[in-house]
Amino acid sequence: METNYYCHPQGLCESETVGEGTRIWAFAHVLPGAQIGRNANICDGVFVEGDVVLGDNVTVKCGVQLWDGLRVRDNVFIGPNATFTNDLFPRSKVWPKQVLLTHVELGASIGANATILPGLTIGRNATVGAGAVVTKDVPPNAIVVGNPARIFAYHSNSDRATARAEQVSPNNVGDTPVELGVGRCQLWRLPAFEDMRGSLVATEFGDDLPFVPQRCFFVHHVPNQKVRGEHAHKDLEQFLCAVHGELSVVLDNGRERREVRLDTPSKGLYIPPGIWGTQYKFSSNAVLAVFSSHPYNPDDYIRDYDEFLAFVG
Repeated sequence: METNYYCHPQGLCESETVGEGTRIWAFAHVLPGAQIGRNANICDGVFVEGDVVLGDNVTVKCGVQLWDGLRVRDNVFIGPNATFTNDLFPRSKVWPKQVLLTHVELGASIGANATILPGLTIGRNATVGAGAVVTKDVPPNAIVVGNPARIFAYHSNSDRATARAEQVSPNNVGDTPVELGVGRCQLWRLPAFEDMRGSLVATEFGDDLPFVPQRCFFVHHVPNQKVRGEHAHKDLEQFLCAVHGELSVVLDNGRERREVRLDTPSKGLYIPPGIWGTQYKFSSNAVLAVFSSHPYNPDDYIRDYDEFLAFVG
C-alpha cells in the first residue's frame, strides 16, 4: 500500500493513521490503532501502542515506549529513554479495567530518562528536566527537575532556552512605578521610614496604591516547593507585597512572561485583570499580603490556562 510517510525497511508500522511527512526509523514498531500526526519523527527503537495519539511535528527520540492512554499534542519533544506509565499498581498478568490517560500539551519538552507517572498532565510549553520523576501535574510554562520533580523556574517569553525566567532587580524600583512589559503590570515603591526604633511602611489607600482596596488577605507558611496562584482574573485588580520574607511571582499575559522577586515590604506589585499570576519560591518565613479591588467573586477567576489564552485573545 502506498503511503505518504516514510518507514525504514527495518521499521514496522501497522497503523493506518499516520500523517504526511512523518518518518519512522529502524526497529521502531507502531501498533494498529495508533494515531500519528504530520511531520512527526519516530526514532530508532521506539514502541507505540495502539491507544496512543501523537500530534503534528512531534519528535520521539530513541528508546522510548509510548503506552496506551498517552495523548500528545503538537510540537512536543520526547527525549531518549523517557518513560511513560499507565498503571499505578502494575502486576504481572493482571490488567487494569481502564488505563489512566496522560496528556502532554502543546509545545512541551520531556528530557532524557525522565519518568512520568500515569494520569498526569504536562502543561503547555512546560519542560521536564533530564532524569526527573514527575508525580504531579506540571503547570504550563514550568521547568521541573529532580526526584520527585519540583518547579525550578518558569520559561520567559524572550528566551525559552534559558533555565531561569527573566528577573527584575530590586534596585530597579524607584519613586515612580516601573513598567514590566507584561500588560499593565507595574512595580511600585511604597513610602518607607526607618530610625533607631525600627522600620515602617505606611500606605494611604487613596494615594499610594493604584486602586482603593475592598479586600485583603495574607498567604503564609507555604512550603518552598509549593506553588500558589496559577490563575487569572477577569475584572479584579491586585496589589501584592511581601510583608515578611520573600517570594517570586511569574506574570503572563498570554504573549509575554516575566518573573519578579518580592523581597521587601516597601516594594509592591500591581497586577491588572487578564494576567496569569503564579507565586513560588517562598522563603520559609514569607508572608504575602494581597490587596484586591473587589470583594471575593468565584466567577471572576480563570483557573484553566487554555481558557485564559482564549480570554486574552
